[in-house]
Order: sequence, then C-alpha cells, then structure tokens
Amino acid sequence: MTTQTFERAVTLPAPADEAFAWHERPGAFERLTPPWEPVKVLHSDGHIRDGAKVVLKLGALPLRWHALHSGYEAGRRFVDEQVKGPFARWRHSHTVEPAGAGSRLTDHIDYALPLSPVSDWVAGTPVRRKLERMFTWRHRIMTEDLKAHAAAGLAPMTVAVSGATGLVGSALSAFLSTGGHTVRPMVRREAEGGIAWPVADHLDPAALAGVDAVVHLAGETVAQRWSDLAKVRILNSRTVRTRALAEAIAAMPHKPKVLVCASAVGWYGDTGDGWVEEGAPPADDFLAQVCQAWEAACQPARDAGVRVVNLRIGVVLSPNGGALAKLLTPFKLGLGGPVGTGRQYMSWIALEDVVGAIHHALAADTLEGPVNAVAPNPVTNAEFSRTLGKVLGRPAVLPAPAFALKLAFGEMAQGTILGGQRVRPSRLEATGYRFRLPELDGALQALLGRA
Repeated sequence: MTTQTFERAVTLPAPADEAFAWHERPGAFERLTPPWEPVKVLHSDGHIRDGAKVVLKLGALPLRWHALHSGYEAGRRFVDEQVKGPFARWRHSHTVEPAGAGSRLTDHIDYALPLSPVSDWVAGTPVRRKLERMFTWRHRIMTEDLKAHAAAGLAPMTVAVSGATGLVGSALSAFLSTGGHTVRPMVRREAEGGIAWPVADHLDPAALAGVDAVVHLAGETVAQRWSDLAKVRILNSRTVRTRALAEAIAAMPHKPKVLVCASAVGWYGDTGDGWVEEGAPPADDFLAQVCQAWEAACQPARDAGVRVVNLRIGVVLSPNGGALAKLLTPFKLGLGGPVGTGRQYMSWIALEDVVGAIHHALAADTLEGPVNAVAPNPVTNAEFSRTLGKVLGRPAVLPAPAFALKLAFGEMAQGTILGGQRVRPSRLEATGYRFRLPELDGALQALLGRA
C-alpha cells in the first residue's frame, strides 16, 4: 500500500481564533461540502473534539464513510480519520495559525487507495484532481464567508427561518450558524431549537420571543402543472402563512428588527429584452398576481414599524436543486439545447449569492421594500444553454419546441420557461452588495467543480 500526501493552504481574512471557531460551529461541514458532491450526513456528534464520530452517505450507492475525530488542540488543530470507507487510509489534519492580521489554514491529507499500488496507476490522477477541485471550493467558501461576516459587522443574532430545509434555507442556515448566529427553523411540529408553526393561518407571537430577525422562504413549488387546485395551493402557501407571520410579528412587545420575505421576479411578467428594476409595475399573469399578494401580506409587520425586505429572487442555480439540477442530466448526455425561441431572458443567481443577498438584507439598515435578487448579467435562454454545454464539454444544440412544453406543462410552461425577464439588481448594487459569482460562465464552473 502506497501512502500519498495532499496539502493545500490558504490565508484567511480572520484571526486564527475566529477561523477555528468557524469550523467548530454547526453548519461547517455543509458549507465546506462542494455542491457537486452528493454527500449526506447520516450521523454527527456535533463537535470536532477527540472521539467525535461522523457517518456520511456518499452518492446514490449505499456507500458509507465513518470518520473519527482526534488530535484536537483548541483554537489550532483537529484531525478526522477514516475508520471505514472508500479509502484504504485517510487522515486529514486541519491546522489554523496566526498570519499577520489574519490566519493561515493548512489542510494536510495522508491517504491510500484500495488495491494500491495497482489502483494508483488507474485512479491516482483522477482522485488527486478531485481533491484539487474540492479544496479550491472549500478555501474559496471559507474566505468569502469570513469576509462577508466581517464586512457586515453584525453582533450575534437569533434568526428565525422558514423553509430552513429547502435549497436556499439550508444553505442560509449553515452560513449564518458558522458566522456565529443562532438559527431557529420554523417547523410544523415541535422540534428542539425550532419554532412550532402547526397551523398555517396563525402563529403565536410568543413563539418568536427573543428573535432578532426573520427570514421567510417557505412556499409551494411553482414547478408543477398549474391545475386550479395547484394554483390555490401556490397562492395560499405564500399569502396565508406570510400574513400570519406578519401579524404575529406586529403583535410582539419586542419585535425583530427586520423581516426578509421571499418573492420572485415573476412580479414583472414576460419583459422581452427590456430591462426592469424594482420600481417597475407588476404584470397581470398568475405569477405576478401571486407575487403582489405575497408582498402585500407583509404589510402588518411594516405597519408595526418593522423593516421589511421583499426579495424578488430569480432563477437560483445549484446542482443540488432547482432548474440547474433538472438540466444537468440531459445536458451531460448531449441532449440539451435552447427552449422555445431561446430569446427569452433568464435572470439567474447563484445559490451563494442568494444567501449573500439575504445576509446583506439582514445587515443593511437602509434596505427595505422590493429588492431584486438576481446576478447583474442576465442571459438569454440560448446563451445559457450554450454556456452550460461549454462548461460540461457537451453540445447543446437540440431545441425543446414551445408546443411540446405547453402540451406537457400547460400554463406553467409559458409562465416560467418560455417567458422571461431581464432584471437589474439595482438596489443590491446601490447598497454595496458585492456579488460572488456575477458572470454565468464563472458561476457554472464554480458550482459544477470545473473551475
């Protein structure tokens, strides 16, 4: 068996004690896991001190990784070692040391492949490339997260989050908790640390006691055929719960400072190739009507003096869910291409920037009302298809005709796929938000591990 060594280091924009504390907080593993890696935590003891155990599920196959922590030195070092898993050996030490005004993190891994040395000839280079991609992501995320928390300058807050297990909510929760904030998920049933919200049209104001900010993300998916019943569910899941939440906040003796409530760029309808900003009037189609009612449902909180931000979110890009996740398989098979005419605009945003925009909304006291959460460089559907094909190294020339989509999805196809918006994030930019992934090509490369 041949033991190989992999080592990478990064200078972090935070003192050593803060960088180490980031690793110790809930959500660190989730933040460090690349989005293209299908890893699920099956068990965690919740700390990184000696004796802590972690069990991971790797991919779709029933493959488990059992790890044991050791070598803990408070504020400086910890080690995770594979007890059982895909490697013949794996020992990963994480060391944080002071470096000027910041710190230096060194990741050192000693590992051996199963069936080594024979397997070294076959899998040695691909494994090393995979590690390179993984630690490029990990170090970028840590650097950007620590920089964002330092720039925001927020004292530790307690943040209530609805939709905390969804694509955006889970990423946001991990980001906030590693930054030193306490996240309290809003759930239908009693849960430790959570806020019980069992009935849609009522929330006990006492349940929110001690909360400094609220982020409301929950809502029925619009990615379904819009039957009359589905439309009712889509509308009510947003308006009924949002109004109940806003009324509960308004009734609190000590109110949270801010309510950040999700909305969508569907407010603008199909805008063709004309630019729209936050002051544009709503369209009159179904999604626009939903967005109007959704934002209006926040009014009780606003009337009570709470700062309310209605985040009009675009097409969220992540390989873990949403539009990009659905497109990956056909595009990897070379079966992707433009939809309909391909001329409709996509106001997209990387998941990391949705999280960043919400964090910015929590911190920026002057930001309120409608805020477009989209990247500054929207593209046409045809351009999106070409770029995704290029990043994946596959052709992207097979069009999806409009009539087929309308036949399959009905009104939903026109409302979400065949129509589009060219939206500017004017208010985010005006209040100083710095996008992590402003260009589509760079965003897709980062999210898919091709950077």
